[in-house]
Amino acid sequence: MSFLRLLLRPVYPIYQWKLLHEVRKTRIPEHIAIIMDGNRRYAQKLKIPPHYGHKFGSITAEKLLEWCLELGVKNLTVYAFSTENLSRSEEERESLFELMKVKLEELKRDPRIHKNEVKVRIIGELELLPEDLQIMAREVEKVTARYNKFRLNIAIAYGGRQEILSSIRKIAHLVKEGKLTPEKIDSEIISKYFYETDRCYSRVDLLIRTGGEQRLSNFLPWQANGSESVVHFCDIYWPEFRKIDLLRAIRAYQERIRDLNRENELRHTEIGRYIHKNVSFQNLPET
Repeated sequence: MSFLRLLLRPVYPIYQWKLLHEVRKTRIPEHIAIIMDGNRRYAQKLKIPPHYGHKFGSITAEKLLEWCLELGVKNLTVYAFSTENLSRSEEERESLFELMKVKLEELKRDPRIHKNEVKVRIIGELELLPEDLQIMAREVEKVTARYNKFRLNIAIAYGGRQEILSSIRKIAHLVKEGKLTPEKIDSEIISKYFYETDRCYSRVDLLIRTGGEQRLSNFLPWQANGSESVVHFCDIYWPEFRKIDLLRAIRAYQERIRDLNRENELRHTEIGRYIHKNVSFQNLPET
């Protein structure tokens, strides 16, 4: 921890309360997505083995779920393991897979999941994962399938372009079988065949990346592409992510939405003035 953060620690509770009070006054994003980056660099900074960085990161992910439930976020998608991560060393992959299996087993029994009726979905190319991890993923999905108050999507062996390609292939088969005409294909149809079909999943309101990198790493490229999708980058490593950092990201989202609303209001006002000044209604033909 930096000297400045250590110095400011006593005022964090006050600042956090102020932020929480502020963001609750306006629109909370329905769908938050997180690229949990920086676990290995955090471990390197502490001079501990990499798998400890991932363990500390998993603890932060549990806290994130609690914070989102408290704030009333309806949909949370976390990037746990990308298809690119499959190129890591066998030792690191096995350590990560074992941690995922343990955490999914804990998630299946977690009273917070059942009390808050959290539906858990594992999204990605699961056939690329070890069989025991696939089984555990299906089990946690099964025990939470009836819930619908909150959705937690865990992206494992996920690639955004692969998700879009997978959807297009399914649609192509429907067209080939005569069950769908090309004219009927639109954005809703494409979203319908993603890994998760919930309406809220098809659009990300706020995407956060920790770790200091300013790129999306093939994470939800379709869902996070839109005028109301806000991307927020944090310099801190994922295990260091705090509730304050989440609240700051939500505040940035809310400021962006306010700016968009002002721009739209200004545009409508200018259009109205132009019409009033340049268009005459007196000589319009009678109907």
